[in-house]
Amino acid sequence: MKIIATIVLLGALLVPSVGQAGVYTDDLSRCLVEASSPEDKITLVRWMFSAMALHPAVQTIAPVDPAVRQLTDKGMAELIVKLTSVTCLEQTRKAIQYEGPIALNASFNVFGQVAAQELFSNPEVARGIAGLGKFIDTEKLNKTLGIAKQSND
Repeated sequence: MKIIATIVLLGALLVPSVGQAGVYTDDLSRCLVEASSPEDKITLVRWMFSAMALHPAVQTIAPVDPAVRQLTDKGMAELIVKLTSVTCLEQTRKAIQYEGPIALNASFNVFGQVAAQELFSNPEVARGIAGLGKFIDTEKLNKTLGIAKQSND
């Protein structure tokens, strides 16, 4: 199980998904998404955020206390173990057996994408993202892209 956890922790959530997922990877992905609770998805998103906050480009705007990072790491490790060895045990076994350890990478990538979508659907996050619109010069963008001005009639 140590090799499985290492594969997942070393980038399954932060790298693009594998080109072609097999049927067993799809089954595992579906299980991870459907069987996880909202709290599980929050655990995943918190861990992703904590890991991304280590990048020098964002450290100054999103510092994460080392004790908090350790808690998010611990929570994510417990979630991985629960999902792969209890909740989705059969799907995990088959995915690894028939498609190899890379199936974990692809499946957790899908799980991460779904969890992130739920995060971005939060009304406060959506409002924050929408705030970007006030800084976009749509007239310049439309002109550059050849998009005709629409009338408000």
